[in-house]
Amino acid sequence: MSDAISPSAPITLHREAGHWTGRFTAMASPCEVLIEEAPEALARQIVEVAAACARGIERKFSRYRSDGVVHMINSSAGRAVVLDEESAALIDFAETLTRTSEGRFDITSGVLRTVWTFNGGSVVPTQAEIDAVMTCVGWHRVQWRRPVLQLRPGMQIDLGGIGKEYAVDLTAARVEEIAPGSSCLINFGGDVVVRNPRKDGRPWRVGIEAAERSGAALHVVHLTRGGLATSGDSRRFVVHQGRRYSHIIDARTGWPVPDAPHSITVAADTCTQAGTLTTLAMLQGRQCEQLLRASGAKYWIQPA
Repeated sequence: MSDAISPSAPITLHREAGHWTGRFTAMASPCEVLIEEAPEALARQIVEVAAACARGIERKFSRYRSDGVVHMINSSAGRAVVLDEESAALIDFAETLTRTSEGRFDITSGVLRTVWTFNGGSVVPTQAEIDAVMTCVGWHRVQWRRPVLQLRPGMQIDLGGIGKEYAVDLTAARVEEIAPGSSCLINFGGDVVVRNPRKDGRPWRVGIEAAERSGAALHVVHLTRGGLATSGDSRRFVVHQGRRYSHIIDARTGWPVPDAPHSITVAADTCTQAGTLTTLAMLQGRQCEQLLRASGAKYWIQPA
């Protein structure tokens, strides 16, 4: 999930050459669904299902909403919280990422937003300010015995690092239920998945945006099946005394990852898998390509 509640916006649907395009807003991101040739009624149903799924995930897991699971956890004030199956599965996944990244990724690190503001400005917190917040960061401080989660008072979680990719894959599964075998490209703010090839054999074309040229495509990926995810700092960064700080923070230190590339895009079987690899690779900084090569996935790196 992104950093704000999505404004209410209508769903639009129009026909382009060889496919339908549906658009809406969710998770503070522009979302679109491209649908191969189909009756208009079915195309509209697919887009409505996609929007409902994305907005449902946002309602449940956005830290900005007061009626969701994350708010319930973050306002627990040290009390134990019993989670439903879906929420527990996401917490398990987050815990796995923390172990795999050796603590670099941590869903409790979201509280560092109180000292870091990645708005393209020039303000960098002091070490003392970071140290004060770091007392509330660290998965080792959390008690997790599925399905019971207990945070220490003052701690919070933020699922923004994994939520959008999860939403893309879940939406694709929901669409498959109502339109089995149909080919749709689902794109939530640059996180993409295609479950089935198009009947005419043509691939879906997905542009990878150049970090320094908003709107320009640095690469075009031909996607027939699978997921695509990008992690980068083209819009969220700070420049202080000539040094650029990415919003990708190492949870072990509270500081942005040094020498991280501008962006990494990965193609994998699912959007969640692709997003996992982009996140883990970005957290490796200049060693990112070593991890990506070992994964066997196809990837694109824009260096800093």
